Order: sequence, then structure tokens, then C-alpha cells
Amino acid sequence: MWQDPIVKETRELRKQYASKFKNDVDAIFEDILKRQEGSKRKRVKFPTRKPKAERNIA
Repeated sequence: MWQDPIVKETRELRKQYASKFKNDVDAIFEDILKRQEGSKRKRVKFPTRKPKAERNIA
């Protein structure tokens, strides 16, 4: 079966990153927030959208 080398590399990097935190999702999230705060990149925040009304399909 053919495997995309970019997907393979991305998954390997993800596994390496997660293993730094023993696959603890909360620790990974905290690290992402910390890295985001230290970034010099401009962040964009969009206004909250209201959900559309449900339609009856009957």
C-alpha cells in the first residue's frame, strides 16, 4: 500500500511531540498556549457567530 511521505513525516513529528508530554493532552495544550503567548506573530480573533435557526425538513 502506498503511503504519502508528507503524511508519514507529519505523523512521526506529532508522535515525537506528544511523547515529550507522555501523551498528556492537557500538558500539550498548556505548551501550545505558552508557545502562542511567546510568538511575535499577529493573532486574529473573529467575533462569535450565532448559530443559524434549525430548519424542519419533513
